Amino acid sequence: MSEESLDGKAVIVTGSGKGIGRAVVEAYAKAGARVCVTARTEAQISEVAESINGSGGKAIAIPCDVTDAETVKSMVDQAAETFGGLDMLFANAGGNTVWDTPIEDILPEQWQGCVDVNLTSAFYTARAAIPHLKKRGAGKIIFTGSGLGHRGVVDLSVYSVAKAGLWHFTRLLAEELLPFDITVNELVPGIVHTKPKEGEKPERKLVGQLGGSKEWRKLPEDVVPLAMYLATTPKYGPTGQSFSLTRRWL
Repeated sequence: MSEESLDGKAVIVTGSGKGIGRAVVEAYAKAGARVCVTARTEAQISEVAESINGSGGKAIAIPCDVTDAETVKSMVDQAAETFGGLDMLFANAGGNTVWDTPIEDILPEQWQGCVDVNLTSAFYTARAAIPHLKKRGAGKIIFTGSGLGHRGVVDLSVYSVAKAGLWHFTRLLAEELLPFDITVNELVPGIVHTKPKEGEKPERKLVGQLGGSKEWRKLPEDVVPLAMYLATTPKYGPTGQSFSLTRRWL
């Protein structure tokens, strides 16, 4: 399959102040894309954007809470206006906020918060980006999913349910946007060492996973090749698909 160049393309990557999002947005910028770095923490995204611009890339930083619909729309519209359009959205923001908790012990606000950051935020960002992508005549949407969205785990029920919803949303949105040559796919990174403890050096490590299987804990940069592939597929490329970096059955 032929590849499309990212040179000059306008791209938004949410949750790009650190971790996977930062690694991906820096890679896209290095490939020539004009990137919008966005997350809640302004200091983080400003530092990332400054680093990209200092290396000869083109980046803007716009703080955004992806769980607020109006803030998301404002961010997307501002980025599209600055770049003169929009070619791709990588909706990476998310995270597990309810750990090892039986359903009967989950507070309603905990449930809602986890669903908001992992599922509702994807709806908000896609909804805001779609009109701009349609104006381009083609485009791409990539969601950061999870293996738990395909095969959930007890005591991680909220996150599993939210990511399962995201996977189903991916497939439905892909079908809806077929007539507009906008592809929609899910990237499942697996275990990635994004939050090292104080004094801990991020490293690749073989760790236990579901059913006693072994899974490599990766570094954020290990996600970049797949993120680049999904960003550069032609408009007739895959859509409504889940691409996984895990070593286990989903």
